[in-house]
Amino acid sequence: MALLTPLFAFLYHLPQVYKWLLKPYYVASLFMSVAFLAIRKTPGICDHLATQREDGNSCDFDWREVEILMFLSAIVMMKNRRAITVEQHVGNIILFSKVANVILFFRLDIRMGLLYLTLCIVFLMICKPPLYMGPEYIKYFSDKTIDDELDKDSRVTWIVEFFANWSPECQSFASVYADLSLKYNCSGLKFGKVDIGRYGEVSKKYKVSTSPLSKQLPSLVLFQGGKEVMRRPQVDKKCRAVSWSFTEENIIREFNLNELYQKSKKLNKTKEDQVSKSQFPPVPEEDEPEQQGAQAEVVESESKKDK
Repeated sequence: MALLTPLFAFLYHLPQVYKWLLKPYYVASLFMSVAFLAIRKTPGICDHLATQREDGNSCDFDWREVEILMFLSAIVMMKNRRAITVEQHVGNIILFSKVANVILFFRLDIRMGLLYLTLCIVFLMICKPPLYMGPEYIKYFSDKTIDDELDKDSRVTWIVEFFANWSPECQSFASVYADLSLKYNCSGLKFGKVDIGRYGEVSKKYKVSTSPLSKQLPSLVLFQGGKEVMRRPQVDKKCRAVSWSFTEENIIREFNLNELYQKSKKLNKTKEDQVSKSQFPPVPEEDEPEQQGAQAEVVESESKKDK
């Protein structure tokens, strides 16, 4: 059962995986991930490679190469246990495949290892993973707008993500956060994001470290009345983030999104009632014309008496 669950999950998300794999970044990454396999198995090329196999077959893996591949496969499985999106699963596989290729190429020939490592560095510098471009109800803050927006209406609850574009964890979390905004955004509960990799002053003010060692990216902070109520992940005394999984279920539970949403809907209904009352004045009651007619008769009778 433990093996069938991830298999069914993969098949369920297979159409979405195809869309990602057809993007140039992932196409190039896949070619680089299977580079050693292609060279080792391609006839005419593998015949000229060195090997430690007893039978001298240079077109097949030797026992040391198999050990390296098995070891890195185990690491990928361990890393993917904490992955929350298909993007993270694919990213982990590509990352450790490249690491395996570097080790295998250096072991085969130091010149080939240096060439492959150079290609990886160049690829890392010029190619970035594609950013999430799907639908969302999210307000993007700058260092000049975040304070004004949080303090504008004390009745509005804000959930703000502090992120950096260069962080793989933030890139993977983008689709999850967008889905939450589509489900729970309303006039009393809003979602925001601020790039603290770009706005360093915001990072200092709200005490969210951008250091990869702190593991504070991404950070979700709940604001009510312009003041921080809670955040995830929490930070210990050494300014390191306490391990926390950014799954949709964890966020809904920890931030009580269902309860906040119900309260915010009531606030939205109250606002709509106030607006409708201000736009449409009250209609006169039906008996008012009769009262006006009676008053007119009294005035007319009094005028006749005076005459």
